[in-house]
Amino acid sequence: MRFLRRSLVGLFLLSLTLGLLAVGGNVLFSALQDKWAEQSRQKPRRERVFSVHVITAKPADMVPVMTAFGEIRSQRTLDIRAASTGAVVELSGDFVEGGTVKSGVLLARIDPQNAQSGLDRAQSDITEAKAEQQEAAAALALAGDEVKSARAQANLRHQAHLRQKDLRRRGVGTDTAVEAAALAESAADQAVLSRRQALQAAKARQTRANTRLARQKINLSEAKRNLADTYIYAAFNGVLGNVTAVQGALVAKNERLAQLIDAKSLEVSFRLSTSQYARLLGPDYELLEAEVEVVLDVFGVDMLAQGRITRESASVSKGLTGRLLFASLTGARGFRPGDFVTVRIKEPELKQVVSLPAAALDANQTVLVIGENDRLQLQQVQLLRKQGNEVIVRSDAVLGREIVLARSPLLGAGIKVNVHRSGQTVPAEPQMQSLTDERRAKLIAFIKDNKRMRAEAKAGILAQLAKELVPAKIVKRIEARMGG
Repeated sequence: MRFLRRSLVGLFLLSLTLGLLAVGGNVLFSALQDKWAEQSRQKPRRERVFSVHVITAKPADMVPVMTAFGEIRSQRTLDIRAASTGAVVELSGDFVEGGTVKSGVLLARIDPQNAQSGLDRAQSDITEAKAEQQEAAAALALAGDEVKSARAQANLRHQAHLRQKDLRRRGVGTDTAVEAAALAESAADQAVLSRRQALQAAKARQTRANTRLARQKINLSEAKRNLADTYIYAAFNGVLGNVTAVQGALVAKNERLAQLIDAKSLEVSFRLSTSQYARLLGPDYELLEAEVEVVLDVFGVDMLAQGRITRESASVSKGLTGRLLFASLTGARGFRPGDFVTVRIKEPELKQVVSLPAAALDANQTVLVIGENDRLQLQQVQLLRKQGNEVIVRSDAVLGREIVLARSPLLGAGIKVNVHRSGQTVPAEPQMQSLTDERRAKLIAFIKDNKRMRAEAKAGILAQLAKELVPAKIVKRIEARMGG
């Protein structure tokens, strides 16, 4: 019985195992059938198409704008210095920091007592020298008359000597009389020589008197200059700065009292790299008088001034590179020497070039153009200028073709794209615009009520708003601040 029971248990376990294996095989076979069925129903994969925005490359003549940073400076700056030593006894009411003065106005006066005393002494010496000159002239006239008288007497003595000789030859006269006449003639000649010496002395005296008078005139002129140096006048119209003088202070000779700055004759100095400088050279390698625009950002509102390049530095300073250029400014209201400004220089015009967004160009200077069947193609171009977010290129192969505005790692040659031509460049906002009277009045009132803005900045902006055409940037920024 035990053997039968164990045999039945073994058969049961064997049949159970075989059943489980059959069920597992059936499940595996069903899964494989389902997989094979899905693969047979899968459709062919389609090509992926990307959407891109394009712009049509149209050739045009463009004027590139170079950007640099510079400093405002005055073309005329004069140090007001004391030409004499003494105490400051008088100061003009405008002799203060920032005072506006006109040409020829008395600014300061130094104590003139010492200079006046020197002038009085010089005038006394002139009077004395003139008297000496008159005495010398009179003495010279008398000496001349004495010489004439001595010569007349010598002529008489000579005639008497000749007469005694004639009488002796005829046997009437004597040797003694002849000798006496000869001695008298000799004495007369000696008297003539003595008078001539006196005449020469009188001439020398007159020469010394004339020299002394000329010297005293020089001293008088110098004394007048010393007196005039005690008065300090403005050499030109301008504004005073770095004022150090106060009334009653004792100043030394050549001490600086203030600085006179011509605030209307301004220029800007800016430094360019050598490659930028080379773009401003003409055919004869002379610096072009290119137009510049100077921008000063004041509380978000740009103050503008126009100018033109006038000259360049003679040498490159130690430790620096590039070239230092200077441009004279016109209509620079509100600007002051020392302002740090942005300078935009207009380069020579480029013929038949294309302006593109900077994102359209890669490091190899290639762009993506739309080819046949809307597939992308690589095209080589020549990069001419970089201007902010735009580049200026030249290539005859891209003229009139559609160029992708923005490159991405997903785009490349041969890829099919969906072209969107609505994203072409939007016309630029006009730089100048006209305002209605009501709108202009609101802007002017807002600027006048702004207490955070400096007076010179207000003056510059109000001058721009007073014009018939106002820069659009200024209007936009003021209205943005009004809205805020």
